[in-house]
Amino acid sequence: MNTTQRTVKRITVRQYWPPRDTICNSCLHRLSLQQRQYASAAAALADAPESLSPQTTPATIPDAGPQRVNQMKAGLLLTRAPLLTRPLHPFEKAYFLYQRRLNERLAQPFTRYFYFKKGTPADLEWKRKAKARLTPARDIGVYNAFGKEGWNDEVLVGDRVSEPEEQIEALVKDSEVPSVGARAGGGAETGQQDRSQELERPVSRITDADKSGDQRSLNRLLDRSLYLLVKNAQGKWTFPSGRIEGRENLHQAAERIIVKSAGINMNTWIVGNAPVGHFQRRFPKTISNESNGLEETGEKTFFMKVRIMAGQADMTKNELGDTDFKWLAKEEVEQIVHPQYWSQVRNMLVER
Repeated sequence: MNTTQRTVKRITVRQYWPPRDTICNSCLHRLSLQQRQYASAAAALADAPESLSPQTTPATIPDAGPQRVNQMKAGLLLTRAPLLTRPLHPFEKAYFLYQRRLNERLAQPFTRYFYFKKGTPADLEWKRKAKARLTPARDIGVYNAFGKEGWNDEVLVGDRVSEPEEQIEALVKDSEVPSVGARAGGGAETGQQDRSQELERPVSRITDADKSGDQRSLNRLLDRSLYLLVKNAQGKWTFPSGRIEGRENLHQAAERIIVKSAGINMNTWIVGNAPVGHFQRRFPKTISNESNGLEETGEKTFFMKVRIMAGQADMTKNELGDTDFKWLAKEEVEQIVHPQYWSQVRNMLVER
């Protein structure tokens, strides 16, 4: 194809664009109709006299009365995190004991003379204790890992050797220093005169506040999350909350409500800037606010998550009308709050 032929083909393509072999007839017909409609509308608008143009009049907005709004509040989901791990399940206790016994069978410990010089009182004391428990380990019960029954390392149903209380007793008993009379084979009188040295035992998971049922104490339910609830002026138990004032955001409002509701004797940390949930209710009667011309038909409370690190709540200088407070777990919260309130806040609370 020479230059003249290419020029003629280019002119032909431009004249009949878009090409008919790349678009269907129906689409080509629709595009041509749209172009004609746009051109006709533009021509009619240009030829129309000014006198025929429609006269626009400003629309009148009828007076709708006061605007209906909700009260905007900020609430506190003030929590004390668990201080202890949860109690173990019986299966977990048996499994951990089985693992320790299995390790006793597979481990190759050093000879005892690596730790105790032969013939010394410490060596004699170690042999006496090992003979009683059949194993160097002190918290796996009576078990000989290298004897004929070494394979029988599972815990039987009803055996309390896997209970933490039994293991603590075994460790304490093993750590006690026997009296001189007991070492020498003395009688009961000698044993009463020279008693074994008493050791301090681990503190119980059950505190004095748990035993007395003191719900205002933070030293209770150490393996659970506790939430601060206050008794408001209407006598209802709720989470601390207050109205948002001015142009403050939720984080700033939460900081102010902490001080006004629970005092300054707490070291707290507001987790994040976004709420973890909200509570909404309608008022039985509309409240008119003449200062801004608004009618308040209900309230919305957005809760911010807060952690208490130290201190305690103090209601003596409460500025929100609250009279009492309690630190409660999730199931305890359900028992004292209103059912409607509980249905909207329960998903914000953790199980433990």
